[in-house]
Amino acid sequence: MNRSEVLTKAEQLINGPRAHDYGDAKENFSRIAMMWAAILDQDIEPDQVALCMTALKICRLSKTLDHADSWLDCAGYIALGGEIATDK
Repeated sequence: MNRSEVLTKAEQLINGPRAHDYGDAKENFSRIAMMWAAILDQDIEPDQVALCMTALKICRLSKTLDHADSWLDCAGYIALGGEIATDK
């Protein structure tokens, strides 16, 4: 995959199957943030969820650099986080 393919496929995923499966990203990340906040006993914001989910994928990539899905997910989480963070 070249860089354009990564970005195009990530965009297709977050605006297609993933959006259909999980709903609006900001709403979904807000629900995740509430759960994490209860577990960690501290405030968590939806854009922080995007950063943490990206970090999870980076950790997985450190073991399997050729796992294309993780690269796509990283790009998708960063795009969604950027949208959420700049829409405040």
